[in-house]
Amino acid sequence: MPSRRLTVVVTRRLPGPVEARMAELFNFTPGPEGRPMSREELVEAVRHADVLVPNLRDEIDQSLLAQAGDQLRLIANYGAGVDHIDIQTARQRGILVSSTPDVVTEDTADMTIALILALLRRLPEGLALMQGEAWEGWSPNALLGSRIAGKRLGILGMGRIGQALARRANAFGMQVHYHNRRRLREETEADLKARYWESLDQMVARMDVISVNCPHTPSTFHLLNARRLRLMKPEAVLVNTSRGEVIDENALTRMLRAGEIAGAGLDVFGGRRDANPRLKALNNVVLLPHMGSATREGRIEMGEKVIINIKTFADGHRPPDQVVPGVL
Repeated sequence: MPSRRLTVVVTRRLPGPVEARMAELFNFTPGPEGRPMSREELVEAVRHADVLVPNLRDEIDQSLLAQAGDQLRLIANYGAGVDHIDIQTARQRGILVSSTPDVVTEDTADMTIALILALLRRLPEGLALMQGEAWEGWSPNALLGSRIAGKRLGILGMGRIGQALARRANAFGMQVHYHNRRRLREETEADLKARYWESLDQMVARMDVISVNCPHTPSTFHLLNARRLRLMKPEAVLVNTSRGEVIDENALTRMLRAGEIAGAGLDVFGGRRDANPRLKALNNVVLLPHMGSATREGRIEMGEKVIINIKTFADGHRPPDQVVPGVL
């Protein structure tokens, strides 16, 4: 790359310290305030930017990349997941793609535990009761939930976030089980006190809590389909802080409405933009607006990772967090 300052276009406003640093280092164009870029704005961005900084709300697909100028050489994603980016097409056009792994690990694991607690201890129902001023005082049988200690937690996807969740679950006295594409090393299993299940079906059928922590790839699309969801115990709950596409959301909604699954805590949705309206009407569901990584510390660290990836690229090296298609 030439020694000139790179033109960096961000598709959404970022935390102030991140934007200030970008403005120091690059020819920086911030995204629109309070909304995602329109398709037309994205087209304009890829036609003129050396580096595009998108997020999960942006569809960086084949048709968009076909309109990119020859100067676009890096897509530095603001986020760990890259299923909204056509990695293969970018590679064919000589465009590198980077992400921000590791940064969201602890925050997402915290949120997963929060959702488990919210479901098992019926926190939203208690909050609604108090806000509605309908509470008539303590009662021995009011809002009885379930104890978290001793419950079997089945983790689907034992990567960084899955392992962080396992450590937290151990602290709460849960029994940790997991299914993963590859089994962990024996010493890691021992450290996490985790039991491996080669069969996802068998694990799903025996757990009190299922947590989805795997990425969305072609092989994990609707991995929890209607057949697998029917294997869950009626008193079990399902939590998802990964990607909504891993679960057949329509099947899940039907089963929740029928009482065939006790509850669900969802921070992500199959439609990505919003939750199924039928889910919003259920009182055995806790819905959050994709808050898994929403901490001030985490969002600034994500921005710092983006800057490091861009600066390393500008210096003539491959970004440290480059996404390699073969490992997706």
